[in-house]
Formats: sequence, structure tokens, C-alpha cells
Amino acid sequence: MIIHSVYCAIRAETEQKKIDAVFAKLEKLVTVCDGLLSFQTGPNIDLEHKSQKFTHGFVMKFDSQSALEAYAVHPDHIAAGGDLVAICEGGGDGIMVFDLAV
Repeated sequence: MIIHSVYCAIRAETEQKKIDAVFAKLEKLVTVCDGLLSFQTGPNIDLEHKSQKFTHGFVMKFDSQSALEAYAVHPDHIAAGGDLVAICEGGGDGIMVFDLAV
């Protein structure tokens, strides 16, 4: 299993409805990408005060590395990813990805 964690520094002026729409597009990928098992998202509560730059994040679980690789090139992922980049500080520089094999 692969846990795909994504941390986002969303621009402060971004309206909540826009944030919700972007995450809804990402969540919909569970229904179109084989091997994508789950999606969870939310704001960063940063209890340890170590990740203040990142305001939001999400976690996806994939059943295999090949499923993650297929997701990476899926056109719906590319479209949703573009929407995410558009609302992050510095575009793609406002996003951190961490993939963990468990």
C-alpha cells in the first residue's frame, strides 16, 4: 500500500468555496482511478507548530505503486492538480508531496 500525502500552502485570499471545489475534484478521483482506495482532507491544525507554511493537506491510499503511477498521469488528476497549483502560494512551490510505502 502507498500513502500519498500532500501538504498545501493555500493563498490566504482564496475563498473557502474555491478550496472546497478543488478538494472535491481530488476526492472524485477515487471513483475514476483504479487502485485509489481513499481520500481524506482538512486544514492543518499544526499542534507542534512545525508546519505553519502548510494550511491544508490531504492523504490518499493506493493499493500499489503502479496504481499511484497510473493516477499521476490520469487526465482528471492533471486537471485537479492544476486547480490546486493555482490556489497555492508560489504555485507548485506551495505544495509538498510525501509518498510512504506501508
